[in-house]
Amino acid sequence: MKRKDLIRKLEKNGWWKIREGANHDIYTNGTKIEPIPRHNEINELLAKAIIKRQGLK
Repeated sequence: MKRKDLIRKLEKNGWWKIREGANHDIYTNGTKIEPIPRHNEINELLAKAIIKRQGLK
């Protein structure tokens, strides 16, 4: 999955970037925090795990 597609899905569901780490951007929805790796392509299994863990649509 493309990184920008995953970020678009997060932002569509009310998430925003709170800070940039060394290798990850950190997103939050106010209660949960999720690190998103800075690769153009994110492994499909990792992307699905993030979507499932955060209950995104």
